Amino acid sequence: MIYLGADHRGFELKEKFKRWLGELGYKHEDMGAFEYNRDDDYPDFAKAVAEKVASEASAKGILICGSGIGVAIAANKIKGMRAGTAANAEQVRASVNDEDLNVLALSADYTSEEQAKEITKTFLETKFSGVERHVRRVNKIKELEK
Repeated sequence: MIYLGADHRGFELKEKFKRWLGELGYKHEDMGAFEYNRDDDYPDFAKAVAEKVASEASAKGILICGSGIGVAIAANKIKGMRAGTAANAEQVRASVNDEDLNVLALSADYTSEEQAKEITKTFLETKFSGVERHVRRVNKIKELEK
C-alpha cells in the first residue's frame, strides 16, 4: 500500500499522482489534504502518512509540500520512518537500496511533474538490498529512535 499526503502547495501534484498511480496499478490511499486550503499545515499530513507506513511492514509513503523538506522532517519524528527527499532517480534508488527509504518527500515547487514521476517510479520499483553493511546501518538508525 502507498499512502499519499500533501499540504496546499503539494495538493495539485498529489491529485495528479492519485490518477497516475491508479493507471500504473498501485494500490494507494489518500491521507489528505482532501481539498485545497492555503492555511493547512504540512505536519498534519506527514504524521498521518508516517503513522500508516509505520504500522504496515511493506507500506510506503509519498509526501508532497513546497520544498519537500518540511514533510520529511515531520515524518521522521515518527518511529520507524526513514523519510527523505530526492533530486533525481539515481539518488532515490541509492536511498532505497542502502537506507531502506520508506517515505519519499517531494518538492512541488522545485521538481517538475515529470521529474517527480520519474523519482517516484524509481522509489516504488527499488528494493532494499539487505546487504549486511546496510542492515547494520539501518539498525543503528533504529537505535537512535529509543
